[in-house]
Amino acid sequence: MKFNINLKWKTYSTKKKVLIVIGAIALIAYIFCLPKILFQKPYSTVIESNDEQLLAAQIASDGQWRFPELKEVPEKFKTCIIYYEDEYFYSHWGINPISTIKALISNFSSNKIKRGGSTLTQQTIRLARDGKKRTYFEKLIEAIQATRLEFKYSKKSILALYASHAPFGGNVVGLDVAAWRYFGTAPEQLSWAESATLAVLPNAPRLIYPGKNQEILLKKRNALLKKLWQKEIIDAETYELSITEPLPQKPHDLPQITPHLLQFIAKTNKEQRIVSTIDYNIQQRANEIIKNYYQHYSQAEVYNISALIVDVENRDIITYIGNSPTTTAHQKDVDIIHAPRSTGSILKPFLYTAMLDNASILPHQLIADIPIVISGYKPVNFNSGYEGATTANEALSRSLNIPFVLMLQQYGVYPFYDNLQRLKLTSINKQPNHYGLSLILGGAESTLWQLTRAYAAMVGTVNFYEEDHLYRENEVQQLNWKKDNIQSFGKTPKEKTLWGAGAIYNTFEALTKVNRPEGDEAWQHYESAIKIAWKTGTSFGGRDAWAIGVNKKYVVSVWVGNANGEGRPSISGVKMAGPILFDLFKLLPKQKDISIPYNDLEEVIICETSGYLAGSNCTHTKTELIPNRAQKTQLCPYHQLIHLDNTEHFQVNSNCEAIDQIVSKPWFILPPTMAYYYRKTHSDYLDVPPFRTDCVGQTNSKKVEFIYPKHGDKIYLTKNFYSALQPFIAKASTSSANKTLFWYLNEQFIGTTKQFHEMAIRGHEGANYISISDEEGNTHTIQIFIE
Repeated sequence: MKFNINLKWKTYSTKKKVLIVIGAIALIAYIFCLPKILFQKPYSTVIESNDEQLLAAQIASDGQWRFPELKEVPEKFKTCIIYYEDEYFYSHWGINPISTIKALISNFSSNKIKRGGSTLTQQTIRLARDGKKRTYFEKLIEAIQATRLEFKYSKKSILALYASHAPFGGNVVGLDVAAWRYFGTAPEQLSWAESATLAVLPNAPRLIYPGKNQEILLKKRNALLKKLWQKEIIDAETYELSITEPLPQKPHDLPQITPHLLQFIAKTNKEQRIVSTIDYNIQQRANEIIKNYYQHYSQAEVYNISALIVDVENRDIITYIGNSPTTTAHQKDVDIIHAPRSTGSILKPFLYTAMLDNASILPHQLIADIPIVISGYKPVNFNSGYEGATTANEALSRSLNIPFVLMLQQYGVYPFYDNLQRLKLTSINKQPNHYGLSLILGGAESTLWQLTRAYAAMVGTVNFYEEDHLYRENEVQQLNWKKDNIQSFGKTPKEKTLWGAGAIYNTFEALTKVNRPEGDEAWQHYESAIKIAWKTGTSFGGRDAWAIGVNKKYVVSVWVGNANGEGRPSISGVKMAGPILFDLFKLLPKQKDISIPYNDLEEVIICETSGYLAGSNCTHTKTELIPNRAQKTQLCPYHQLIHLDNTEHFQVNSNCEAIDQIVSKPWFILPPTMAYYYRKTHSDYLDVPPFRTDCVGQTNSKKVEFIYPKHGDKIYLTKNFYSALQPFIAKASTSSANKTLFWYLNEQFIGTTKQFHEMAIRGHEGANYISISDEEGNTHTIQIFIE
């Protein structure tokens, strides 16, 4: 008996263990019966504005419009879908036994599937198991997984999953897309009638197509609305108005307000829903401005425009326009913001700042503006004229080429190239010798993105310095397009990381003097005017027009041209990009002026005429705020002390005049070539009086000078229609406009000139020598080569 009891106990114990193991396996299977990722479907890439309005979307890789999953479902659609599909949604645990039994009885009695008893949770599972056959075994799997889904997710999340993956007809998947495609609005903006329409569709997606199907859709929608009225969800008036609303007939296009930003973001954030930094209203209005200018400029065969607006504080992109609304033939899909283009003069403020910062120049210092040839490179100004000498800030505000070529020659191509690399202008990636001095005139290429980033770094430097008198290590920060992304600007040393705030401020002050586009020339006289520091650039051959402007808070940048590189005579930074720049600035809130960084500036006395630090011979001086380091610049070299007789009409020396009769007087004296052009636009410029005839031993140098050609130049002579070689025109200058010059070619006298010193030269092939002499015997000889 004892043996039997033990046997029964062992048998019972074994069965129990087996049951426990089976139960454990079943529990584990149940726990892990849901895939880790429920829906393995590709999604559309979606970008929204900073207030979460839809900007643009890209279709999913499988050809479906399927937005990334919703976080929550709008209240109206939630109510409609629950009352239409699963009225006891909040009461069950994934399955509704009563509905299931009723469905089974109905289907078995009719020998076909007549009604369904699936809950919204089960339907969510069925959507996730897309492609499985509708069998009772499959229904069992769905029921099990539905209960597991209820344990894993909240009711809110299950509704969001269902709404995100429900089919709405054609290639429209999910509530988000359906709302935009059928009603042209966001899901949360749907009316009761629109929400009811979309609640009906997932069960019968084909009903959306026009024709008889829509009559069924209308009846189903209205029946649902009536149910909502009867359940006192909506009132009678809402019901009556809702049933009069028409059904959608033609799908709407999804918004494409920032199509090129979408392309850019999709490269690194594919299949995501991105809340961007774009300001929806400013972006839309900016799009209209670009569209209007495109329609105007396209008449002149200029088809492409791009623009950026950036908030300096966190480098947030407020507006992103990669291209104008042009045609495919004119490359409308090209995002020009990231396309390298010739920089024109847009790099000049960087050189100006660098030279202010290292005390190479002062803001009002005179810079030569004369014909030059440097190692065969012969730059010219945009207007093909010369001023002789102009102040550095005027050279910047008027974008004169020759002064900046001379400034770059003085500063050095290699140091300036290094500055550009520190500004992260990575498109400028060839060796400095490849660019040479043309680097400052458009010999290199950069992008609107990189240039905007560089200008933003300059504003950011001044803004931050004014607050704490410190700098930031990572001031040249990447432009930010993702909301809530906080940039890291690194440590905050006391020492500058590139340029000082004072030099940058002086640069911006000079750039506020740039002549504004037609119609805005008198902006200073209006109290409401916006103070903007801005710079334009036009590349060689009229291929690229740039305009970049800054104030304390924003950087606005514009590029105009043709994406295929075709130039047009009408393309100009001032005339084409400039007007767009100022129209875009008008969209922005008015800001305070850029603060003066007094701690990085000092007040010094400068020569009023030359702009150099005032020397002892400067007769008129003024004070100026300049970078602290700029006190190292040289004293004025152009004011010299000369000695005159008591009539002050002639120069004298101790060899021809008693010392007590000599009048010493400061005189503003420019080198002959500079003086030659300077006196044409400055009627107050006085030539140095000549030496009295009885005086000898005068020591003034550079009495005569060649303007063109220069020593060592190669001259290519042209032929006329009769194949005869034509002469070239040589030009010279003297210290006095009234002097007579005597011209010699290869030691043979060829003529004289007075006032306007120009001479036609016919030389032989090979080396030739040209000489000029004045009445006082001052001589200058150069060698040229004729081919």
